[in-house]
Amino acid sequence: MATDFISIPLIDISPLVEKWDDPNPIRDERVAEVVQQLDKACREAGFFYVKGHGIPDSVLKEIRSISRQFFDLPYEEKLKIKLSPATGYRGYQQVGENITKGVPDMHEAIDVGLVWIRVPSLITADLFYLSDNCYKEVEPGMYGGFGEIMEGCNKWPSDPPRFKNLMEDYVSRCTDLSRKILRGIALALGGPLDMFEGNLAGDPFWVLRIIGYPAVSHSSCKQMPDAKNDIGCGAHTDYGLLTLVNQDYDITALQVRNIDGDWIPAAPVPGTFVCNIGDMLKTNYDAVVQPEEICVQRSGGAKKFDEAVYGKHLVSKVVNNFVV
Repeated sequence: MATDFISIPLIDISPLVEKWDDPNPIRDERVAEVVQQLDKACREAGFFYVKGHGIPDSVLKEIRSISRQFFDLPYEEKLKIKLSPATGYRGYQQVGENITKGVPDMHEAIDVGLVWIRVPSLITADLFYLSDNCYKEVEPGMYGGFGEIMEGCNKWPSDPPRFKNLMEDYVSRCTDLSRKILRGIALALGGPLDMFEGNLAGDPFWVLRIIGYPAVSHSSCKQMPDAKNDIGCGAHTDYGLLTLVNQDYDITALQVRNIDGDWIPAAPVPGTFVCNIGDMLKTNYDAVVQPEEICVQRSGGAKKFDEAVYGKHLVSKVVNNFVV
């Protein structure tokens, strides 16, 4: 809602993708132009499309296709991977179980995330990657009390059969792309290329939400809550820094509100992601997030926001977002 923008910019980030690991990519005029466009988009809208991102359109289509296959399954089959506090808030939520500002959302979803389980301290290696997509940490309670609620393993459906493999590959691609875009945003802020890496976000905590929006008339009464709301997902901000949205091409549903309160449609553009910046950084779970000094200086020397711990912010959202 930064300004009274009336459209969402589309940015070809292919120069940035090509030069993202160059020690000084901004010396390339094409990269410098991308950085300027990112700066303008983040300041004025907080939303932008990206093309030239390097993820094949065939992959984006396959992800949408296999997601629809899952949501078309019988309700009882989807419940086999039901989300609960015991799963670290990972798994399937039926229509109406996600809450935005106290109102049930008319969508169903699967939540997946970077996860961990506690293990005895005799384990000496840094990290072990397990077949069920868990991470074992060296030190029990590494993040203290505010980490416990997020401990768990991802719950993957057995049907469709390739679901898990496709999604894990997709997460890897999107995480890599996010790092490249964040480097562009770092340069747009006037900071060093790796400003969002190292201790701050070198080990990013990511969340993948796979969302289905069933038409009310086509949904079984078992799935639909007794509610008057017909909004797929209510007005909200995201709790990370960067979100990549892979939306269906056959309907315009996503809208973005400007400072005047007008809702601007984010019509699907084939081959692109819709990106938006959110409440926090796509950070390490225990990162303390506070205004960068370079940003404070550019805004007149006064801090407009206090510091926050990403994990605590995430937990506060998660425990209030679901009816479980």
